[in-house]
Amino acid sequence: MKAIILYGSRYGSARRYAEELSEQTGIPTADYKNAPPLSDKNVIVYLGGLYAGGLPGLVKTFRGVSLRNLQRLIIVTVGLSDPQEPENRKNILHSLQKQLPNALLDKTNIFHLRGSIDYTKLRLAHRTMMALLYRSLQKKPAEEWSAEDRALAETYGRKADFVDFSTLRPIIKEIQREVK
Repeated sequence: MKAIILYGSRYGSARRYAEELSEQTGIPTADYKNAPPLSDKNVIVYLGGLYAGGLPGLVKTFRGVSLRNLQRLIIVTVGLSDPQEPENRKNILHSLQKQLPNALLDKTNIFHLRGSIDYTKLRLAHRTMMALLYRSLQKKPAEEWSAEDRALAETYGRKADFVDFSTLRPIIKEIQREVK
């Protein structure tokens, strides 16, 4: 099987997952900026951190790509919000629909993992955006908060690490699944 694990990561969680997935599967990994040609790959795994609803490099990496027979795409989102919350999954899928054509998304297996945040390492623009989001959140009654709002409130200004390599198991299973 010819496969590649690509990642788009600004602060490291998606890269950490990609490196661990590579370690567990023996599949080479690369930052999307250094992606090799994908046309000869049977399995393409793309891990991307969720930033303002998008995955870095996703559009650039898959612009003009269409999957051939027996070629599989697996997209793994990495974000702070709990992916077990249906509302969060719906929002993530909505973001992916803005980034990729339906013809590609329809043939894609999608997984969601939790990442990490360290406010001391955020770029000024991201720190400012998070501060604005937090301030606007404080104006809403807590009972109106979404699952994403609660995650922001719980982690704001702190270092929080939800990376859990055991959550890679279903992805590994999908990578190893035989195509019929």
